[in-house]
Amino acid sequence: MSTKYTLGIDIGSTASKCIILKDGKEIIGKSLIDVGAGTSGPQRAIDEVLRDAGKTLDDMTYILATGYGRNALMNLACKQMSELSCHAKGAAFLFHNVHTVIDIGGQDVKVLHIENGVMVNFQMNDKCAAGTGRFLDVMARVLEVKVADLAKLGAMSTHRVAISSTCTVFAESEVISQLSMGTDKCDIIEGIHHSIANRVTGLVRRVGVLPDIVMTGGVAQNFGVVKALEEELGQKIHTSPLTQYVGALGAALLAYQETIEE
Repeated sequence: MSTKYTLGIDIGSTASKCIILKDGKEIIGKSLIDVGAGTSGPQRAIDEVLRDAGKTLDDMTYILATGYGRNALMNLACKQMSELSCHAKGAAFLFHNVHTVIDIGGQDVKVLHIENGVMVNFQMNDKCAAGTGRFLDVMARVLEVKVADLAKLGAMSTHRVAISSTCTVFAESEVISQLSMGTDKCDIIEGIHHSIANRVTGLVRRVGVLPDIVMTGGVAQNFGVVKALEEELGQKIHTSPLTQYVGALGAALLAYQETIEE
């Protein structure tokens, strides 16, 4: 029986991710480019994952695209699928007992209810940047710190400041006001993390808080947001070093499934 290589491509609003699987089990290549739909990111991510795996497009048995910019790959991909289905599949591969997935991306928040590796319900916040990676980018810019340093700085807080607004523009005004009063940046950052957690918790409760809970997306790398969510939900939240690749992984897994069903 010949080896099957499947390529999963996840084109988000702010990043392009790819995974190559061997026989639906082993990750042999991955790539992440920090720009997404409408940029050179998707092609660069594809080129990089092929180099990483030591393969060519001709070696791919099946290619499946997902994410915000998936339709731009219609000439390349054999199929396009919703990121909801792909995140469910990818999360279940990494965490077999997952029932709830919280995915915080660059411009939206998705909460999925999963049974036996399949999404059965979801809630989505896609009309406002509050609670997303974009929200953190704006806050980091106002605070004049790096996004990558937010978690570390928030952990140094001694007196958390409440950021009450759920709107990015008004929250930005709140932060500027706190800075003008001389409030410690670490305390403001911890308040920002809890502001995100409070907003996301509302979405989670609509779907139902069912452990195991897994967090995916770029914001899952911020342990300050993860910890704040754990406090709000009263539940342990699992993350993976592959957190940003979950959609691409799910796409590669579903691509392999297509090869079996053909």
